[in-house]
Amino acid sequence: MQSPGVGCGIVFLKDARILLLQRKKSPEAGAWGIPGGKVDFLETAEQAIRREAFEETGLQAGAISLLGLSEQLFHGERQHWLGVLFLAQTYSGEMQLLEPDKHGGIDWFLLDSLPEHVTMPTRHAIDLLRQRSLV
Repeated sequence: MQSPGVGCGIVFLKDARILLLQRKKSPEAGAWGIPGGKVDFLETAEQAIRREAFEETGLQAGAISLLGLSEQLFHGERQHWLGVLFLAQTYSGEMQLLEPDKHGGIDWFLLDSLPEHVTMPTRHAIDLLRQRSLV
């Protein structure tokens, strides 16, 4: 029996820019997205996003808040994900590309000038930020 996976993502903002990583793997290979990943068994979504963000970017999330949910259905790839989205209110460290086997690049992008292809959770997160007038 198939069942949805549980993931998480986090928005890091700096000077009206959002931090994005370019995915190398399915789903959405080639698209740019917010840091995140799978929530492991017996790990909270908050624990998972703190771990994933640090493993992928070298940034240590400080205060974070719940931004919302993102549900992604990839019929062609037979994948279904429910993602918990967070906003980093504070963070420390230097941005780095720490998983080059999983990501083709990392950079800060102006919210008004995003790459052509962004992931579904990233679009959901930006929509939530705008709905709440956070950007």
